[in-house]
Amino acid sequence: MEKRVIVILGPTCSGKTSLSLLLARLLNSEVISADSRQIYKILSIGTAKPTISELQIAKHHFVDILNPNEDFNVSRFEIEALKIIDKLHEQSILPIVVGGSGLYIKSIVDGLWNDVETDSTFREKLMQQKADFGNQFLYNQLLKVDPQSAETMLPQNWKRVIRALEVFQLTGKSLVEFHNEHKRETEYIFYQFGLSWNREVLYKNIEIRVDEMLKAGLVDEVKSILEMGYSHELNSLNTVGYKEIVAYLNGEFNLERAIELIKRNTRRFAKRQMTWFRKDENIDWFKIKDKNEIPIIADEIIKKFC
Repeated sequence: MEKRVIVILGPTCSGKTSLSLLLARLLNSEVISADSRQIYKILSIGTAKPTISELQIAKHHFVDILNPNEDFNVSRFEIEALKIIDKLHEQSILPIVVGGSGLYIKSIVDGLWNDVETDSTFREKLMQQKADFGNQFLYNQLLKVDPQSAETMLPQNWKRVIRALEVFQLTGKSLVEFHNEHKRETEYIFYQFGLSWNREVLYKNIEIRVDEMLKAGLVDEVKSILEMGYSHELNSLNTVGYKEIVAYLNGEFNLERAIELIKRNTRRFAKRQMTWFRKDENIDWFKIKDKNEIPIIADEIIKKFC
């Protein structure tokens, strides 16, 4: 029997959560979150994490399971997510993967390749450059030698930037090129569905969400996290929405400027997400103008599985 997995993807603020919850309820399914930040406890408002009531609609995996100072990476996600998919199919449950982290989705659909050895001397050199000149310096180096990989990551994701520089140093090839050359064979068929918005409408959605996050208490959430003793330098907090509020709390600029930066950086993040997803010809896109269309999209998806 064909082993199928539904994948719901798209940029931030596109309605992925609403669609996945509706599908999960209608199909009696469970949700696998492919979001690199919703996995952390406490980080709720700034990650647009599903609410308690939404989490009760369907069981969610990879939501609220790690403390902000715990490490997690895409390789670990790939291994653990595939185990969950195996288990769900054994129980005759159709898995629904949902998220906007392109690399996380790629890891379970195509697989990642991590067999390029490390170069300790070169890595130490990069770490020293990071300490001396900061994340942006490393990122600018990657832009020069491997712009294709640079498009898939942010300067603050310095571990990935260093790894991409290391792979290029050792092989002369792009990290993305290596991933594409070494796709994993799998027994599953992944049906990928994307939500595509007119850019101006999506950007308006982003502005509305940011305003809602502030009203919901984003500033107090960040204050609480820092008061618990968590460092603002943690990778989990080096995220749009959190890093700007941290800077505001540190007196680097006022709240109005922080809000402006959150909106601007979220727009840029959404653009990078779409740049990543548009390269995958296996995604079936739904053009959406209003979130009221989500039930119609859910019906169309379900028809493909009946």
